Parts: sequence; structure tokens; C-alpha cells
Amino acid sequence: MEDISAVEIIAPNFKRRLSGVTSTIIQLVPIQRALGQKVATLGPGLPADLPHIGYSALLRLWGRPKNRALRVWHARRNVEMLPAIVLRDILRMKLKIVFTSASQRKHSGWSKFLIRRMDAVIATSNRTAAYLEVPSTTIMHGIDTQRFFPGKDKAAVKAVLGLPADKKIAGCFGRVRHQKGTDLFVDSMIGLLPQRPDWIAIVAGRATPTHVSFENELKEKVKRAGLADRILFVGEHTNIPDWYRALDLFIAPQRWEGFGLTPLEAMATKVPVVAADVGAFPELLVTGAEETGILIPANALTEMLEAAAVFMDNPERARLAGERGLARATATFSIQGEASSIGAIYEALLTDTVCG
Repeated sequence: MEDISAVEIIAPNFKRRLSGVTSTIIQLVPIQRALGQKVATLGPGLPADLPHIGYSALLRLWGRPKNRALRVWHARRNVEMLPAIVLRDILRMKLKIVFTSASQRKHSGWSKFLIRRMDAVIATSNRTAAYLEVPSTTIMHGIDTQRFFPGKDKAAVKAVLGLPADKKIAGCFGRVRHQKGTDLFVDSMIGLLPQRPDWIAIVAGRATPTHVSFENELKEKVKRAGLADRILFVGEHTNIPDWYRALDLFIAPQRWEGFGLTPLEAMATKVPVVAADVGAFPELLVTGAEETGILIPANALTEMLEAAAVFMDNPERARLAGERGLARATATFSIQGEASSIGAIYEALLTDTVCG
């Protein structure tokens, strides 16, 4: 438990179930702390080793932290904005409130009401910023390039994971569900693999109880196509960077996405990417002469088949796209860069002593 007097930034997480927002907090806070940002979390659903404060510490927010006139509360959901507004505007605690938005849809009236009362707003992509009706700063998510990096021997990585070292592998990683387009990936592989005996495909990720029947239907479809030994459902793994290092092609088939880190994780592992035009994907990938991947319309099976075939059948183009993707991911999308940019927002608010 952190001493609240030493905490300058509070990162609340008011949702028990693991989500993309929760994952962002889990990954960012240790990096922020390493950069000297005095951040602590608040709420359930987070690892015990993250620095945190208890709800009782909120009673001490009338007092100032050491060497600062106020604190920053960094909300990422409506349920986290509202209590901060109450603490700041009704209880008159010394707080500034930051909100990060990843939404790519029109905000409800309630959300707009809350967002208008923020001291600073961060958008996770330019597409997200276009839906905001207040000034914002775009800070895109980054990835930990100390975890996601290319392997020196792809065949050896495959062998360690129990995958055939002599086969090329196309992968789709993430929750197994309709929204994530897992069925589109499976259907594309059913269409492509019979003509390409040197390729197999893997689906890595968990189907939550609501989506188990969806996953079972996909497995049955694969079985009927006679490809059960070539389209593999490998489940959820904690060593996911190793699975990226085994890939020769990554496909992000989502029908909808708020941001989406998987293309970046693949790029950082020097894997060419085919991605649907959703979330931040068009801002992550480079297409054209310096391509890192191919962007296709959302929910477009034919285009997915064609784009995947381009990389499957042209190893040199795939190699170049992978190399460019690695360079782009490490230069532009490190999580350290994300944390530093957020830290600049914090510092501007911490040195502005006017509250409310």
C-alpha cells in the first residue's frame, strides 16, 4: 500500500473483469514509475504487485502531496470520471482530472457531460479524437519492445512451442468471438491452405463462456474441411511473445476495435500484417511503397483472402514488410514513449495550481 502523501497521480480501475483498459493500466504503471511519475492505482482487478492505494486514502485528498499543490486523477471510463468530479467539484479536493478516450463512436449525452468537465483529454488515435467535442491530445498506445522482439531462430521457436518447424504459420491472436473476426480468419485459412501445403494457421486466445459455442462451431467447420491438423486452436498463453515469434504472417480480422495492439505486437516481432480498417489499425500500419502490412475493409472475407495470399506467395515482400514493421514499431510505438507523453500532460496539470 502506497503512502498517499507520496502519490501525485491516481490511476483508478473500477472494473473487476480484465479488459483492454485494465491491461493498459497494468502495462503502463510500472513504466511510469520507472520514469519517475508517482503513480498509484485504485480499485479491484489489478495485480497485487502494482503500487496502489485503498479507498480510505481518498479521505486524505484534501491534503496536498509532498512538493505539489494538487494531484492528478487519470480516468479511462465514465465510472471513473464521475467520482473524480464529485471529489473535485463538490468536496473541493485538490484534484485535476485527465480522461483517456479510445472510443470510436458518437458519445452519449452523459459521456459528453462528463468529458466537458475534464481538465485534459487524451485520445488514443486521431480517429478517436474526431469523435470528441473538446480539445484533446492524441497519444497512441505503445508496446513493450523488451517483451516483443524478433527471435533469432524462428524454426527453433516453433519447435519449442510444439509447432512444425518446417511449416510457415499464419496467426490470429485475441479473444475468440464474432466481434474479433475469428470466423473470418478461419474461413480465409480454409480457402487458402489447401493450395499451400507449406503453411498452417493458429488461433491463439480464449473464448469466454458466452463465446464457447462460437469457438466450437469454428472447430467443427475446420474439421469438416479436413484441416484440423493445419488450423490449430492453441488457447490462451502467458508467453504470447513467443507465439508471435513463431509467425510468418499475422492477420487482425476484427469487425470492430477500440484501439487494438495486436498488429503492433506483430510488427515489433518482425511479422508482416494484414489488418481490417478498424480501431487504430490504419494509423499503425504503413501501406504503399514502404508497407508494413496490407489494410483491408472490415468484414471483407474476399479481400482478406487476397491480402493474405499476397504475403504467403511473395516471401520477399513479406520479409521487407516485416523489417519495416519492426523499425516502425520500435521507433514510434514504444510504451516508454507513450508513458513519457502522458507524463507531460500530468506535469502541465501538476504545475497549474488552479483547481476546479
